[in-house]
Amino acid sequence: MNGKSAITWLLPLCGAMVFAVALSATLGFLQVSIPDVILILFAKLSSQPLPVGIDPVAATVVADVRMPRILASVLVGGLLGVSGAVFQAILLNPLADSYTLGISTGAAFGASLVIVLQIFGLALPSGVTIPVFAFGGGVGTLAVVLFLASGDKRLSSTSLILAGVIVAAILSAAIGFLKFLADEQVGLIIFWLMGSLAGASWQNILLLVPTALFGTMTAVFYSRDLNIMATGDRAATSLGVNTVRLRTLLLTVSTLMTAIAVSVSGIIGFVGLIVPHMLRHLVGPDNRLLVPLSFFTGGLLLLVADTLTRAVLPVEVPIGVLTALLGGPFFCILFKKRQQDGKSAF
Repeated sequence: MNGKSAITWLLPLCGAMVFAVALSATLGFLQVSIPDVILILFAKLSSQPLPVGIDPVAATVVADVRMPRILASVLVGGLLGVSGAVFQAILLNPLADSYTLGISTGAAFGASLVIVLQIFGLALPSGVTIPVFAFGGGVGTLAVVLFLASGDKRLSSTSLILAGVIVAAILSAAIGFLKFLADEQVGLIIFWLMGSLAGASWQNILLLVPTALFGTMTAVFYSRDLNIMATGDRAATSLGVNTVRLRTLLLTVSTLMTAIAVSVSGIIGFVGLIVPHMLRHLVGPDNRLLVPLSFFTGGLLLLVADTLTRAVLPVEVPIGVLTALLGGPFFCILFKKRQQDGKSAF
């Protein structure tokens, strides 16, 4: 990767991201112009009174309702994009993402469990919330997957994928049982499993920002080693890369990113699968460029999808449903084209 290619791709994406954020903040039931959005945000950030002519209701809607949701969509999409790129690089599988290892399913199980406990009237401590259970479910799932795959000293991709499929199948059955227990209030679980950013708050942003910075910077730091690992474990080991340690570290970091994203938004599919796969066709397999591009592209994709469901469609559709409806056919086209071109390797 050279500096010119990075600037060629990153600068337009950054510009598109800024424009999309500004435009999204103006859209909704209450129309607000871009200059007014800028004035409102400046006043809020600087703790200054609102300029004359700015509607206080509009200021509240923009600063406390729209902006947390907009930023959450960017950060969640970015986290899913980066984690998907890392999973695909580690497993050498262009069809891999957090679902391959069962991590998203584990996070969904944790959140569904706390919802059912609350339905049955179990009083939980104030610090024990859906995000905490979702995160615990994702991390616990990774621990089980690593334990099952530990019989293979090299932690090969095949062992990890098989272990993930097994654990995900068990957790899917467990989620089905929790739905049965929820009975008439099963809608609470189903709505969360379909994904939504409607409840995003500034507290969520404070959780997502450090996770996004840490996860993305870690992935970028080890992106060269990921490139070497693509040549095979033997070649990577001969070049000084500790494949087992690197694979375990990056799996843990990617699990953290996925679990935090799922804990805020629920299950949002296809972002972590399609974004790295699409970018790999456009910019090549170099993870030094692919990882940061996955963050910006994933964030932009989810922001556009959330803006559509929030401000354009007549009824707000769960964001996970929309991404699946848009992403599923698109991914099928890519997959068939890849088969017709005779490209089956990573």
